[in-house]
Amino acid sequence: MTAPSDRRRALGTVGEALAAAWYEERGYEVLERNWRRREGEIDLVLRHGRTVVFCEVKTRSGDRFGSGAEAVVAAKQRRIRRLGARWLSELTPAVGRDRLDVRFDVAEVTGEGVAVIEGAF
Repeated sequence: MTAPSDRRRALGTVGEALAAAWYEERGYEVLERNWRRREGEIDLVLRHGRTVVFCEVKTRSGDRFGSGAEAVVAAKQRRIRRLGARWLSELTPAVGRDRLDVRFDVAEVTGEGVAVIEGAF
């Protein structure tokens, strides 16, 4: 029997792969998956032209606990913003920092598919 935490982790992994594919189909380059530091994790870091996107992926098997976007509360948004700033500060010259636009998205993954809220916060 699989533990609930293992099932949630597997569901999250599938959701992140689906969200990454959604972005790639639209011409984005996936720069990082599950970028971790002691302060937390960014699910996806993507780039499209001059825009760097930090994406929080929320995968739901149902709506019992609300939408994925509702789960990205103010404290989570602040943490992702701080992590995004740290990621940018650690950039290598190959990626470049000059004149980048930054966006924070939420990708909701359900049985219906992937819905991305661009500029969610």
